[in-house]
Amino acid sequence: MKAPALEQRKLLDLQAADNRIAQLNHTLRTLPQEARLAELQRDSIAARQEFGGVNGELEDARVEISRVEADIETVAAREKRDRERLQASASTKDIQGLEHELASLKVRRSNLEDIELEVMERVEEIEERLAAITARRDDIATEERLLAAQRDEQRARINAQLAVAQSERSAIAAGVGAELLALYERQRERYGIGAALLRGGVSLGSNVALNGTDLAQIRAAAPDDVVLDPDSNCILVRTEESGI
Repeated sequence: MKAPALEQRKLLDLQAADNRIAQLNHTLRTLPQEARLAELQRDSIAARQEFGGVNGELEDARVEISRVEADIETVAAREKRDRERLQASASTKDIQGLEHELASLKVRRSNLEDIELEVMERVEEIEERLAAITARRDDIATEERLLAAQRDEQRARINAQLAVAQSERSAIAAGVGAELLALYERQRERYGIGAALLRGGVSLGSNVALNGTDLAQIRAAAPDDVVLDPDSNCILVRTEESGI
């Protein structure tokens, strides 16, 4: 293939533009906030799950308190009834039976009150854990919002730079002939680089010094001949820096 030497030199600008676009795209894919946001998302899920579990404990404990309180009220009602019967009774046998039952009810009420106190203490401990989880969950949400805002700001800035780079790339590509441009695109797609400078006998596409045979073939090529790097297969652009 042949192409004017000046047109071939434009490929170096085109490659630089493509490198810049690739760099910006890589930066977009690897924004530093993303990794931390992913961690925070996992932490948020874990905190919500923990909150759900502890909140379930709290609900169970409150149900238990309600049940114990109902039992205490039942015992208190029986005590009241028995005292009223005791005051109204004239039977020694009934009095003894009522006194015995009242003693049993007193023990039962005391035990229930101990259980109530124990459960209330457990409720307090669970509420403290729940408050700590809530605070942690809120901290996570706050950090997520701040990082997401930073990420979005950085992404917008990079996208603006990318739009400029792509516009500049289009302008450069417009100055390259269709056949040469197609070869450049094909080589870049296949090998990762489309064109590189030959400087001092070294291909900047592969960073390898060409051997004598390859250099001799390049020296023999006309200025408008399009030559390829034998190692990287990119288009080798020759300038006064090429050392040939």
